[in-house]
Amino acid sequence: MLRMIIRFIVSALVLMFVGFLVPGFDSLGFVNALIAAVVISVLGYLVESLLGDKASPQSRGIVGFLTSAVVIYIAQYIVPDLNVSILGALIAAFVIGIIDIFVPTELR
Repeated sequence: MLRMIIRFIVSALVLMFVGFLVPGFDSLGFVNALIAAVVISVLGYLVESLLGDKASPQSRGIVGFLTSAVVIYIAQYIVPDLNVSILGALIAAFVIGIIDIFVPTELR
């Protein structure tokens, strides 16, 4: 349980960083970033359960990358104060993928 809480906190911090860094991805406060991390995790789980492992970002393929971008884009309709353009979602998925190499966040 503690591991899951730490993972969501790290994911929220990554989303805050991405919001600061990526154009088209509005900066979030910590609470909204934490909500976004939970929503992105749940949406990612649902997509992965429907499409299988090929939609997983761990597969490092274009399908996983595009799925992550779509999940991030859809999350804006659920999370308050999250505004993401399509280009912002693509760049955010790329940046989160790069950060995930060094700091595993499990944002799916």
